[in-house]
Amino acid sequence: MITVSAPGKLLLFGEHAAVYGHPCIVTAVGQRMNATVTLLDTPEFLLDAEDVDVKGYVKKIADVGVGVIPKGAQFVEIALKNFSQIYPLSGGVQIVMQSAFSHQFGFGSSSASTVCVIKALSELMHVSLSDKALFDLSYKTVLDIQKTGSGFDVAVAIYGGTIGYVKGGEDIERLDASELPFIIGYSGTKADTTSLILDVKKKYDNEPEKVGRIFTAISDIVRDAKKELLEKDWERLGTLMNFNQEYLRDLGVSTEKLEAMIYTAKKAGAYGAKLSGAGGGDCMIVIAPPDKREAVCDAITNAGGQVINIPIHEEGVRTEI
Repeated sequence: MITVSAPGKLLLFGEHAAVYGHPCIVTAVGQRMNATVTLLDTPEFLLDAEDVDVKGYVKKIADVGVGVIPKGAQFVEIALKNFSQIYPLSGGVQIVMQSAFSHQFGFGSSSASTVCVIKALSELMHVSLSDKALFDLSYKTVLDIQKTGSGFDVAVAIYGGTIGYVKGGEDIERLDASELPFIIGYSGTKADTTSLILDVKKKYDNEPEKVGRIFTAISDIVRDAKKELLEKDWERLGTLMNFNQEYLRDLGVSTEKLEAMIYTAKKAGAYGAKLSGAGGGDCMIVIAPPDKREAVCDAITNAGGQVINIPIHEEGVRTEI
């Protein structure tokens, strides 16, 4: 038996453009997904993941990845399938998933789960997987299910910290965001990431020049944000955050609730604020000077949001037991 954990994520800059090969910046958050994995003598797959309403799920190993798979079991089961196709199991496996964060927050719980399962199986079966090999197998799993995505949430679950990232793991650059004066606000609405990505794709197909210009502008913001992170110029970084939000608004992925939270945070003294992730709900993020932190948190709450006090720039996948 082994327990492996991986962090959730928050996207700091580069939403949607990242899907089309543009760079983004993503950070690991300090709430983790845990997978406890046990190899069995019997050829069965057993899964319990109460956070996503999966309990007592049983399947023959030969049937893994076949037929109807409950939504809450998809990433774990397809991760198991993809791993076992390369490294066959001699028996079965029992997996218990536990999350320190709600999947409602949009912290990348599916990708963290995928990374945990593959890492745990490799450790139990004494398979030496490099970080890149772990990424490739985990990213394949995500694409098998979602059909699209850049893989930044997979990468940060593995590498941790804060990284500059390009689709498919073509470029992964470690960045220092350890002192970033950061606030996270949850909108109260769970976003449908896949639908939002498809909506943006339709816009891109219909208006390729306009949307392409937006993606290029976002890419320029990411480049500048890397520089400001290095120099720890938080005020300038906040301004870049505001610019990034304007382009996300133009893409149509913001919401009235997110806009209200962003507006009130800036009015209360934040350097900058923007949505994080696909939009349509989930979280917004803020950079604020220390003396304005309490006022900004109150403003987010008064706008109907929930301030989530968790650290960022956290450690990547690791073995717990």
